[in-house]
Amino acid sequence: MSDLQRFNSVWDALEDDPIKAENMKLRSALMMAITKRIETEGLNQTETAERLNITQPRVSALVKGKIEDFRLDTLVNLAHQLGLHVSIQIAA
Repeated sequence: MSDLQRFNSVWDALEDDPIKAENMKLRSALMMAITKRIETEGLNQTETAERLNITQPRVSALVKGKIEDFRLDTLVNLAHQLGLHVSIQIAA
């Protein structure tokens, strides 16, 4: 019989280090919000790249969810450039 292990999120399952898992959760949430804003505004990748002052391949990586390619601070900056407000909620 196998032992089943439950995780709070997919990131907890993928990452043994809880600090790294939390960082991945935050980056994922930001990437999803940024991608949603891009879609809502009807921007294509070229327009997005120009607006964010990044390359089109970088936009492609963003919308494909290549989380390992983006640091948390970079995503906060990109979100801000798209008019999104990022806030931090800290809990014990």
